[in-house]
Amino acid sequence: MVTRVEHALERNEGRISEPSSTLRTVHRLASRLHEVGVLSQTTMRQYDEICLTPVTPMEAQEIKNLRESAGVSQAVLAKVLNVTTNAVGQWERGEKRPSGSALKLLTLVREKGIATVL
Repeated sequence: MVTRVEHALERNEGRISEPSSTLRTVHRLASRLHEVGVLSQTTMRQYDEICLTPVTPMEAQEIKNLRESAGVSQAVLAKVLNVTTNAVGQWERGEKRPSGSALKLLTLVREKGIATVL
C-alpha cells in the first residue's frame, strides 16, 4: 500500500488538482485504518499530503473576479484572509502578489467557494 502512495506522490509532486470522490473515500478508509493501528503515522501523512489542495500563483484579475463572484467587498475579503484592505487592493491592481497563508486561503476560495473559509 505504501508503494502506491509513494508512486502517487512522485507522479503528482504530493498533490492532485482536485481530489476525486474515489480518493476522498480511500482517504477516509485510510484514516479509519490509522485510527485502529493498521496504518502507520508516516503512511497516513502520505495520504494526507496527496489530498492537499495545490497552491498556485494568482493573477490580479483572477483575484478581483474571485472576490466579485463571491459577492464580497475588499474589506470583507481582507478580514477573511486576515490581511489589510490595502493588501487586497494591491493584489487586484497587480502591485503585489499574495503569498503564504493568504494565497492558500485564496486557493481554497477558488477551488471550494468562500463558505469554506468563513
